[in-house]
Amino acid sequence: MTQPVSLLLGVHAHQPAGNFSSVLEAAHERCYRPFLHVLHRYPEFRFAAHFSGWLLDWLLAHHPQDMALLKEMVARGQVELFGAGDCEPVLAAIPQRDRIGQINVLTDKLQRRFGARVEGAWLTERVYIPTVVPALADCGMKYVTVDDYHFLCTGKMADELDGFYTTEEDGQPIDLFPISEQLRYRLPFSPAAEAVAYLESLAREGHHAAVYFDDIEKFGIWPETYEWVYEKGWLDQFIEGVLASPLIRTETYRDFHTRNTTRGIIYLPTTSYIEMNEWTLPAKAAAVYDDLVEREKRAGRYESSKPFVRGGIWKNFFMRYPESNWMHKRMLALSDRLAALPSGGRTAALTDHLYRAQANDAYWHGLFGGLYLPHLRREVYGNLLKLEAALDAVAPRPPLAVGDPDFDGVRELFLGNADVQAVVKLDAHAALCELDAYGLAHNFGDVLTQRAEHYYRKLNVAPLAAEEGAGIASAHDRVAFKDAIGPADVAPDARPRRLFADAWHRLDGETAWPQYAAGAFKAPLMNAVFTSPLDGGEISKTITLAGRTLQVAYRLRNVPGGRFSVELNLAMPSCDGYTGRYILADGSIPCGFGQALDLAVSQRLTLDDRVLGGSLVLSASRPVDIKARPHYTVSQSEAGFEKIMQAACLTFSWPIDAVVQELTFSLEVLADQ
Repeated sequence: MTQPVSLLLGVHAHQPAGNFSSVLEAAHERCYRPFLHVLHRYPEFRFAAHFSGWLLDWLLAHHPQDMALLKEMVARGQVELFGAGDCEPVLAAIPQRDRIGQINVLTDKLQRRFGARVEGAWLTERVYIPTVVPALADCGMKYVTVDDYHFLCTGKMADELDGFYTTEEDGQPIDLFPISEQLRYRLPFSPAAEAVAYLESLAREGHHAAVYFDDIEKFGIWPETYEWVYEKGWLDQFIEGVLASPLIRTETYRDFHTRNTTRGIIYLPTTSYIEMNEWTLPAKAAAVYDDLVEREKRAGRYESSKPFVRGGIWKNFFMRYPESNWMHKRMLALSDRLAALPSGGRTAALTDHLYRAQANDAYWHGLFGGLYLPHLRREVYGNLLKLEAALDAVAPRPPLAVGDPDFDGVRELFLGNADVQAVVKLDAHAALCELDAYGLAHNFGDVLTQRAEHYYRKLNVAPLAAEEGAGIASAHDRVAFKDAIGPADVAPDARPRRLFADAWHRLDGETAWPQYAAGAFKAPLMNAVFTSPLDGGEISKTITLAGRTLQVAYRLRNVPGGRFSVELNLAMPSCDGYTGRYILADGSIPCGFGQALDLAVSQRLTLDDRVLGGSLVLSASRPVDIKARPHYTVSQSEAGFEKIMQAACLTFSWPIDAVVQELTFSLEVLADQ
């Protein structure tokens, strides 16, 4: 007699820390609420759910009735709640002490608010590295879900992956469930009857378990899914089909784990899901990888060869994107400083800032991942700066320091006081890579450089029409456009987007960049001097920090005729929204940050930002020409290709027509009163 297959269905609900309230409300209305209400009507349909801690806090505060519904389902044994790091960090990317702390925070929250017994863990983005096992075990986790791909990479066959295996690290064991790729691609995209038939086929083949754990956002937020899942009834049809089938039973992971034994020992490699392994690769390597996969598919070999076509690992994002690496290493340094405080100084508020700064989304990018989204990076930096300011108050740092915290081989100069911190990259550009206003908890240097992405190859691919009755397309297979994208929009920047990056424009039309060498760093004066030869002459550049004002002074000597320009890329939270605007010296408002601005012989310009709650006042010691343009980058999301404003790019320029010429810029940070 054919035994029923156990459907272990789990859903993962997550929103990035700092996401817009309108996005959260839409996600709740189109996904979280209808999903819970549909499942509540079928108490015999058992499943698992993981809610990231930050999202859970928001739902408890804004939609307590729906959370009460979830608590009721937990109490009646219908749903098993999974743990994880509270603010959804990639555990592989944070210190061991923070892994344990984050996991325990969410576990305690689930026990306190829902009465849940937490034994299983969701692994963020299924990023597995063996060294996370001890933290999971120390926190009482008995099992965790990862992709079946992880298991295939060890040499396991697909027909062996219908239960759980045991691994250990430093003698601490944990059990591992393999999430089925076949189910990930079927639910909820294929018709409900086909999905049920597939599960029944697994039972006939003798499988004990069908393991599914994936984003709940696929059930209502991904393109076309709300109509498909709820208005057209896919979810009800699937649940009723499963419950009516004698070949399928639903179980929680806990129940299945309790009544079964491990299939044996296993050691998984450092990896993530297949798509992520492609996204982590640099553009050229990703193109080679993508072509290789396509060749294997056309030859009919991919199913057998894919375990050996590995791609990259998640931490490659720190190699691919210097902005991500810098943010990550700033976080690690502050984690060390917090851990070094006496136990009485490590308050819950400081720890919360650190944990929020460890939220995964702003550190990576693929089809998902929010590195390209300024508001998510701003949330990370906001928490880092609040933490840093508090640490400086109890354990002060030197006002001037030099080091290489991001391990890229180029040192950085830190100039700081209680109001502002300026970080100068000590390469040939001698420009600022970070400019922090502690009172506003904002980094004006948080700007993403436009660079080549391998998915730009899709820009010339025509969207495919779906066949009637064939379900809907996964976001992985869609090619769509939120904005019109042209070749100029995806041209890589010639140099990093920083503050006070200089250029020399010769009379013959050629442009050169000064090649600065560092001179003296003077702590009492809080300044740094850089010099560069320039067409037979010399330029010196002095960066000085005093209170809330940064000054950058230029002195050009014996430089032949031409034009000198200084570029500032400023991260302004309003971006191209209506709450960010330029204000001229006479108080008039010519336009917003999203529009072009050209000013001749001007000495003062204010960037006023209502989202920021403050402004920047830029002034020059004598009149200069000012050109302001919005800086956009192009990225992909599940909704399609889009242009995102990263910064207001201001270029100040003036003619060089004297043997010695001096000019000083001042940048003052003002907070609203």
